[in-house]
Amino acid sequence: MNEPESAVVTAPTHQHRVHRIEIRSRPEVGDPRVDSLLRAAADLSPRLQPKSIARAQVYLFAGAFEEDHLEQLASHLLADPRTQLATHGSAAVTPGTVEVHPLPGVTDPAAQSVQSAVHAMLGLHVEVRTGERFDLEGLDAEAGIMFAEQLLANPVVQAIHPEPFHPDAFPAGHERPVDVREIPLCGLGDAELEVLSREAHLFLSLDEMKAIQAHYQALGREPREIELETLAQTWSEHCVHKTLKATIDYRELPGVEGPSLTDAAGRAGHEDAGDGVVRINNLLKCTVAQATHQLMAEGMDEFCLSVFVDNAGIVAFDDDNAVCMKVETHNHPSAIEPYGGAATGIGGCIRDIMGTGLAAKPIAATDVFCVATPHPAEVPTGCLHPRRVLSEVVGGVRDYGNRMGIPTLDGGVWFDDAYVGNPLVYCGCVGVMPRWAIDGSARPGDRIIALGGRTGRDGIHGATFSSAELTDTHADEFSHAVQIGNPITEKTTLDAILVARDEPGGCLYSAITDCGAGGFSSAVGEMGEELGAEVHLDAAPLKYVGLSPTEIWISEAQERMVLAVPAENVERIAAICGDHGVEWCDLGSFGTPDRELVLYYDGTEVGRLSMGFMHDGVPMPVREAIWDPEWGLEQAGGQDPATSLDAPVGIDGMTTRLLSHPNLASKAWIVRQYDHEVQGGSVVKPFVGPNAGPSDAAVIRPVVGSTQALAIGNGLATGLARDPYLMGLAAIDECVRNIVCVGGDPARMAILDNFCWPSCNDPRNLGSLVRAAEACLDGGLAYRTPFVSGKDSLSNQFSTEDGRTIRVPPTLLISGMAIVPDEARAMTMDIKAAGSVLLMVGTTSDRLGGSHYLRVGGDVANGRDVLPELDLEAGPGIARQIHELVRTGLVRAAHDPSEGGLLPAVAEMAFAGGLGMDLDLSKLPVCGNASVEARAFAEDPARYLLEIDPARLDEVRTILGDTPHAVIGTVDAGSEVVVRDGSTELARMQIEDLRREWQEAIEQ
Repeated sequence: MNEPESAVVTAPTHQHRVHRIEIRSRPEVGDPRVDSLLRAAADLSPRLQPKSIARAQVYLFAGAFEEDHLEQLASHLLADPRTQLATHGSAAVTPGTVEVHPLPGVTDPAAQSVQSAVHAMLGLHVEVRTGERFDLEGLDAEAGIMFAEQLLANPVVQAIHPEPFHPDAFPAGHERPVDVREIPLCGLGDAELEVLSREAHLFLSLDEMKAIQAHYQALGREPREIELETLAQTWSEHCVHKTLKATIDYRELPGVEGPSLTDAAGRAGHEDAGDGVVRINNLLKCTVAQATHQLMAEGMDEFCLSVFVDNAGIVAFDDDNAVCMKVETHNHPSAIEPYGGAATGIGGCIRDIMGTGLAAKPIAATDVFCVATPHPAEVPTGCLHPRRVLSEVVGGVRDYGNRMGIPTLDGGVWFDDAYVGNPLVYCGCVGVMPRWAIDGSARPGDRIIALGGRTGRDGIHGATFSSAELTDTHADEFSHAVQIGNPITEKTTLDAILVARDEPGGCLYSAITDCGAGGFSSAVGEMGEELGAEVHLDAAPLKYVGLSPTEIWISEAQERMVLAVPAENVERIAAICGDHGVEWCDLGSFGTPDRELVLYYDGTEVGRLSMGFMHDGVPMPVREAIWDPEWGLEQAGGQDPATSLDAPVGIDGMTTRLLSHPNLASKAWIVRQYDHEVQGGSVVKPFVGPNAGPSDAAVIRPVVGSTQALAIGNGLATGLARDPYLMGLAAIDECVRNIVCVGGDPARMAILDNFCWPSCNDPRNLGSLVRAAEACLDGGLAYRTPFVSGKDSLSNQFSTEDGRTIRVPPTLLISGMAIVPDEARAMTMDIKAAGSVLLMVGTTSDRLGGSHYLRVGGDVANGRDVLPELDLEAGPGIARQIHELVRTGLVRAAHDPSEGGLLPAVAEMAFAGGLGMDLDLSKLPVCGNASVEARAFAEDPARYLLEIDPARLDEVRTILGDTPHAVIGTVDAGSEVVVRDGSTELARMQIEDLRREWQEAIEQ
């Protein structure tokens, strides 16, 4: 099914030789990139540790240059003469000289920017390529290549050259005749259908392949290649969510830790199938969506403006404006090429916001990464080292979002070695839009207008690849599924779209969507589902010649949007695109007599599909799901070997160990790379207080001049993964707590689900997914937090070369946004004033199951290895009470004691504010026989730490009523956190030492 890579060949595109310029920092200035590489090299074998590194940026130009043109480029465009030096050609080489350049066909955003600048400066149309040169002193040629493979390049998208790269000409594609390929399918047997599905990268089940076979047998012909690829994209798990929409027969094995879910009574769409089996008719509809639609029927329809029908969920912000949010994952590409995978992950989420309704303006980005620990016990063949994965996914999110002028405000990192073969990269975006722009749909006769980037081979099979299980060979097999984006192209496209949306005479288009998974096939296919469409693929601008019609149709090349534009508005759209330097094309029109999708290339019909079969033909067999508690325990992960205890430690020692655990430790080395101030709307930032403590959530001002704000947060409770039902409830609760702690109103809060699971072809994994989905139903209804959008990624496991399967823990990220009624009341977690009292609201138990205390080797005898449970009646009530306390100004600081429990949270509040505390653990509201260690480190849900003015304590208690709460300490002007159990002093910890442990635990 794939066109041969030989379609890209080395051939001159101009009769001009290639010129080379090197730019390097002056010796007295230094180079931070070199400093970082030298630190990273310390982890390599001695043979690969260079004595020094010199780096140069390489620019290659092909064009009609005059004699002085290169000098002008070097001195006025490429180099800052005060800090950099330019060399024409190549400087002298050393044995350890290596260069890294993008492979042919890989997007090179820097080259595109330079190319545009050259045209602006000199009026020349030239071709540009970029690369990097490294002179590695003390390494020979072989060691230099090995060093580059470890730290400098990813062979999926880059080539390593053992000497300066100076080609005679740039690679170029060649034209090829149109070949309407048919795929022999109708006569294949079951085994042959399965082979075709895998080898052609369709990743369709046997039932799905047989459905396609039956369809074409009825038509009396074989499927064309482009048709089969279209069905594979449309029917992929990524696009159609087959598992979550399936009918499922669910049963449980003995030993369930949380509630049993085998009673179908009172649950819509659940039937008692007998023998302890519950039949769930469409899991998504009966759980996540059921919670939302039930809440909307109970009065939340005025808040929920658009749910589950667009690229992002939309809720009301005020009378004139709405806000929307989308969170997606980009896991498999990030495992192969972390920088590009993460960059296109956030870029795709931004485009989702751009393509919601009639377009929203992106105002904030979020990210959550789940990766292996910095020092894993094993890095299997075919996997990148987790330190490199984390560093590069951070770089991808950083570079894309901030270069578009979008602040990255909220996020997190969760470490577990089970992610070593399949990291999870969650990217999110929030947007604002006028309420009149919520709805849009294509109309018959509308032109299909594509804006933005050009189409190339990058990203082909991205949608189907996401449905596959990773193996040690996928970096070779699926390099074409990796995409490299250009945020500048997306920014100019966004600007043009917003101008077209806000045209004085009315929006110039009827509908808009992003060109994401499946490329044009999904964008046009979804927009034209009810109308049909006629598409002329030869009209699409290409990055290089030589693409087949199928490649053009399914390519996931970035920065492309598709609009449905009335014919009379096309000229005005073209003018706006011209003003913003945005490429556009007219691909055809919506509306065909038989509601068909008809594809042409150069006048030849290359594909014809029924929209009905495309969107409704996927078979949905009944699937078996088994909840096996032993399997859940096995898949949930366990103690961190690198942080296990050799001997017992006291309360102070455990507090510092927890603060330095990767999950709790400062993420400043990540967050400080992001710009969270751009657009000027940030109210509560990632770090707060005089000494920069970790904020629970972010607050942003979406509408200039409004006193209302928007809180953005998330919840992740993967430590409880051995029972995904309890994990799901805890994740919802944590998201709510984080948002409430910064001032968000739980009565005007919307949440999103993101399921990342190991393969649900295994009934046991599917059983765990059912439990998490049912938690979304119960938790969403209890907290009255409607789900407005979501996503799933259900093949997250890695097969090693020796046949082992490394499965990710079941991971459910809950993201949320809520209205902050008055931005002046937005709250932070840093302690504010000596003389305050510290109030714990909520109950602490002796349940230590899934806690970080046990994760780092704490003694299970100090509590029960039982997962904490959320009280579905008490938790939502407490959240409402805390919001009322914050809204009325009765709280000075609020913090969620989730990861690590009470003492790490207290330590964070203390060092953030630079004030001391005196705590008495015996005052803590508890249930059961909670030990000192459990009171200090249990991670029970529905608890809040509040700093209160003692003069207003009675007012606080009036609002809290019978809710368990107690003053557990006081704030002083000292420099210590003192911990007591009644009259017994347990620990005395310097807040500066606590801050240092938290801040210096992870160094990159």
